[in-house]
Amino acid sequence: MNQEDARRAVEAAIGKVAPDVEPADLDGTARLRQDLELDSLDFLRLVEVIAESTGVDIPEADYPAVATVGGLVEYLAGHG
Repeated sequence: MNQEDARRAVEAAIGKVAPDVEPADLDGTARLRQDLELDSLDFLRLVEVIAESTGVDIPEADYPAVATVGGLVEYLAGHG
């Protein structure tokens, strides 16, 4: 999966989990929990939606690496 595909997958997944988040808020440095205000359940649902849509499972040990929109895109690009 390339960067562009990963970015689209992340945007689509965030749109499903948090439909009230504006696409303009999805810059690479946006923190999923703090800036996008995803609570723990939203974050877990996001990881689940990513796995369902891309086939990339994100183990709990890697959660710190996917704490931002950019980190999640990079993770998917590297593992997808």
